Amino acid sequence: MSFYAIKHITRYTYAEPVIDSANQVLLFPVNDEYQEVKKHELLITQTPSIEVFTDYFGNQVGIFSLIKPHKELLIRSLIEVETKEVPVPTDELPVATQWSMLEEAQFQFPMMDFLIGEKFEALDAVTKEAMAFKTAGSTPFAVAKTLADLIYTTFTYRKGITSVETGIDEIWKLKAGVCQDFAHILLVMLRIAGIPARYVSGYICPKNHELRGEGATHAWVEAYLPEYGWIGLDPTNNCLVSDRHVRLAIGRDFSDCTPVKGTYKGSSEHSLEVSVVINNGTEIADEAAEQPVFTYQVNNPARVDNSYRKFMEMQQQQ
Repeated sequence: MSFYAIKHITRYTYAEPVIDSANQVLLFPVNDEYQEVKKHELLITQTPSIEVFTDYFGNQVGIFSLIKPHKELLIRSLIEVETKEVPVPTDELPVATQWSMLEEAQFQFPMMDFLIGEKFEALDAVTKEAMAFKTAGSTPFAVAKTLADLIYTTFTYRKGITSVETGIDEIWKLKAGVCQDFAHILLVMLRIAGIPARYVSGYICPKNHELRGEGATHAWVEAYLPEYGWIGLDPTNNCLVSDRHVRLAIGRDFSDCTPVKGTYKGSSEHSLEVSVVINNGTEIADEAAEQPVFTYQVNNPARVDNSYRKFMEMQQQQ
């Protein structure tokens, strides 16, 4: 059992006042048998009314609007959570039975949503790589762990070379990126192998700064195993997900789990700063520790319009 106090700060700063900002946030931690939310506060510029609903995937989603002019949008999410260790699958079912059950899943709702593949130029190469590990006698769990290990050992963790729009072809070519890219690749490979997989957004909680993805929102994958359910795999750190991961949202891919997104009227010139501070206890860290680990700058001072601010909303998960 572990306790964490998490402070997630998202700050948008605009060159000129903007208006009519309508936003959606998926910043509400999951509350279930392995993760108990002790406290959660969501503090937002101008203190707007937040409407919360449950989406198709079971995530809590908040929506709010800022009508008045503002040069800054500041979102503070303060979480106190207790996590428990997740049991490891025992793989007791016969191998053939497990694969047969997964083959049937492609026609079952809602599992079919997590088996839909992507189309991209390197599909044949990625398929060849993924299927090479689906050998006789290998269980779905063994294949999933092997693919996660493959990504960890053959891809380089490197910040700044990818963005939220980087596709599979570019990630496959670079063989590098951050947790969002590692999760994207594993998601695709698992589905090619016939294993339902879903994207997970959340936080990773290092004890001694030994894990990748610290200080920002993190991403990993959950694979579905017959008679067990969903098991989390973190290819960025080559580990099974347990009590050191805190879950926020799940979906088919990153777009279903984006922490913050929305629209506004005003100049497109703005900056985004994101910081995540995690304490192994129940005391929220002080503001001195809030150093942004993700920044994004858009320079376009001459243009004023009303359009979707995709780059503003989508913070790349590190």
